[in-house]
Amino acid sequence: QVQLVESGGGSVQAGGSLRLSCVAPASVFNYHPMGWYRQAPGKQREVVASISSLGRTSYADSVRGRFTISLDNAKNTVYLQMNSLKPEDTAVYYCNALDRSGRWGQGTQVSVSS
Repeated sequence: QVQLVESGGGSVQAGGSLRLSCVAPASVFNYHPMGWYRQAPGKQREVVASISSLGRTSYADSVRGRFTISLDNAKNTVYLQMNSLKPEDTAVYYCNALDRSGRWGQGTQVSVSS
């Protein structure tokens, strides 16, 4: 199975913004709701945002109002626009189907300094 490929992470100061991208294989993108996940050191991987093929979105309380998930169906790509970043957003960010059925990629590191 082809891996998902995330990009766009980096190091920013608190209050800054980043836009993450994830290219997914069609077998995952076309048949599942998609989600962005994050894993901080010593913590479990958690879903922070999800989107259905019809564009219905859902967000974790910790990111609601700051993060926006979107799709580009022509490119099999999922985006995560992250604004007003906080130090507690520091983590490795991954994307996958909401049922985690895709092959996990390497993720992209997001580091937010105070």
